[in-house]
Amino acid sequence: MVQQRNVAVCIILSIVTCGIYGIYWFICLSNDANTVSATAGTSGGMAFLLSLVTCGIYGLYWMYKQGEKIDFAKQKKGMPSSNSGILYLILAIFGLGIISYALMQDSINKLA
Repeated sequence: MVQQRNVAVCIILSIVTCGIYGIYWFICLSNDANTVSATAGTSGGMAFLLSLVTCGIYGLYWMYKQGEKIDFAKQKKGMPSSNSGILYLILAIFGLGIISYALMQDSINKLA
């Protein structure tokens, strides 16, 4: 079961807690995307650990793969989908990863 989260609250909590809630949000997004797409993927904890060990390089790959998973889930439900992975990746490269998180959460909320 995927829990719907309020995007604005998640962004505010990420800023107020100096990114600690952002880590939790990252883990939840990864697990929720695996659930909605019904695919076996890297768990949220493992994705965070790999991102930490590779100094963020895995995080960029993760952004792209999340877009693919969400697009796959949208196609399964008959919803229009675009290539979200590239959008998430470009936003992350330019330092706007929290916007990618917000877009992912919005899509997951619609799929839940």
